[in-house]
Amino acid sequence: MTSVTTEQRLHYTLRFAAAMCFIGHGSFGIITKQIWCNYFGVIGIGHDMAYHLMPLLGTVDILLGISLLIYPTRAIVLWLIIWGAVTALFRPLSGEPFAEFVERAGNYGAPLALLILYGSPGKNIKGWFESIKADIQIDEETLAKVITCLRVVVFLLLLGHGWLNIIEKGGLISQYSSLGFSNPTQTAHLIGCFEIVAACSALIHPIRSVLLILLIWKMGTELFYPHWELFEWIERGGSYGALMALWFALPRGTSPVKRIAFTI
Repeated sequence: MTSVTTEQRLHYTLRFAAAMCFIGHGSFGIITKQIWCNYFGVIGIGHDMAYHLMPLLGTVDILLGISLLIYPTRAIVLWLIIWGAVTALFRPLSGEPFAEFVERAGNYGAPLALLILYGSPGKNIKGWFESIKADIQIDEETLAKVITCLRVVVFLLLLGHGWLNIIEKGGLISQYSSLGFSNPTQTAHLIGCFEIVAACSALIHPIRSVLLILLIWKMGTELFYPHWELFEWIERGGSYGALMALWFALPRGTSPVKRIAFTI
């Protein structure tokens, strides 16, 4: 029986994670999420037109996510990186805290790690549209780049969520209140400190057992949104995928600091 390689694990994890992110995000376009009107407003699109455009953009997001599952190409991955970063950036541009952009690092970070895994075909235009296969072999240098990318992505997404807790984001405070915490503000501060420390740990010295705990933490806590819980959970697939991919990529039983150079 053929064993599954690290490259195959990374391929499928990052591919499915990016697809989840954009299928979940597109679902909110179909649902017509009201807060999206603020993001359309950044580029001068009014309330009524925003509601007409949301289902269209949502459908495109879903189709791109599905295409990544059926026939993944570098071109689609590159577009998901750009679109994920742009849509996340609309949040602070519309007046929300910059932490909202940082916290969504998984949206653009998971496809970025996938593109690094396969590399750019350069001027070979056809190569951008060829299907990327799971059966590849990469060298130590490429693996080091993927790990570096994932460490930064995990750092950012945990840092951003911890930051939102520290500044007492209303949605998080409401979650903790609905869960029965008597002092939701203090709970937010404690969770924020925990996540910021965890973020620094993942960046400086990631440990596989700790990453597994953080993966379970992230997947569990994202289930507590008061509305559209399933779609909210799916949309954050990039966050779970970045954590899981980093867990797969790190060598077992040896300090990653000694085995893999942390290059920026």
